[in-house]
Amino acid sequence: MDQVDERVPRANEMRGLTAAFVARLTVRHRLPLDYSVASLRVVDFLIDGLRKGGADRERARGTLFGLGAYVGEVLVRRAGAVWVECDAHQRACFGQPVGVRMPDGRVWNPLGKVHNRFEAGGPEESLHTFYLTLHGRVRRAAA
Repeated sequence: MDQVDERVPRANEMRGLTAAFVARLTVRHRLPLDYSVASLRVVDFLIDGLRKGGADRERARGTLFGLGAYVGEVLVRRAGAVWVECDAHQRACFGQPVGVRMPDGRVWNPLGKVHNRFEAGGPEESLHTFYLTLHGRVRRAAA
């Protein structure tokens, strides 16, 4: 997998960081990361592969950040979210510098959600299911 920049990101940098990560990952591994909701299943699969491959959290940190940024960007593009800087309380709670604010005002932590999937595994930590059950997202009308 691929690493990302080690410095603390800003909310206004997340789209670019995510695009660069996805470009590197898809060129090397030909993965279908197209920012669709269905692509979150690929993220689940990738994280499970890291776990099964024996990666420790520190070694996988950059890849997990990139995958978390990708999940956040799916929320931005598909659910109406926006990247935001976490305030002091949110940083203490989430352990992350950025999150996404949903249209209803709730702030979610996709970076942390990816870490939870890595640590716990299991279907209850699925990122695809996270999106489908997420409160506050814009629901698209069926065509």
